[in-house]
Amino acid sequence: MTADMRMTWTLGGRGWADCTVEDRQAKAELTASYMTSAPEELLTAVARLVSGETETRAQFEAEPTAYRWIFYRQADDAWIRLLELRHGSDHDNKGTEIWSGQHHVDVLARAVIRCFDEVARTYGESGYRGKWGEHFPRTELESLRRLRRANRGGDQ
Repeated sequence: MTADMRMTWTLGGRGWADCTVEDRQAKAELTASYMTSAPEELLTAVARLVSGETETRAQFEAEPTAYRWIFYRQADDAWIRLLELRHGSDHDNKGTEIWSGQHHVDVLARAVIRCFDEVARTYGESGYRGKWGEHFPRTELESLRRLRRANRGGDQ
C-alpha cells in the first residue's frame, strides 16, 4: 500500500469516473457520475476541513448507488468515513462503510491535491471536459492549494 494516503481519479466513459482511495490499512474503489459536481464537492469539503470546520461531507452519485464522504476534524487530525448507499438520499445509518482512515489534515489535503494535479496532467483541462462533460475543477483545486499553503506556512 502507500506510505500515507493516496487518491486517484480516472475518467472512464463520458461522464463517469473511477476513484480509488487507499492508505496503509485499506483500499476502496468507487464510481462517480457527472450528474452531480463530485470533484468540486470533494475539493470543497476538504478545503472546509483545512480551514477549520469540524465536520463536512461530499457525495458521489453512481446512479442509483451513492458514495458519501464524511470528514471529521479534531485538532490537526481528520477522520474520514466513506459510505456506500443504495440511494443518495439514504441516511448515513443505511450505508455500508467501505473505507475509513485517520490522517493529519495536511496528509488528506496533499492526497486530494496530488490526485487532481495528476488528472490535469493526464487529460489536460480540455480533455477532462471532453471525457467528464464539465469543466475541470480548477477554482476549487487552487482554493484548496492556497488554504493548505496558508495553514502549512509554505509550499508542497
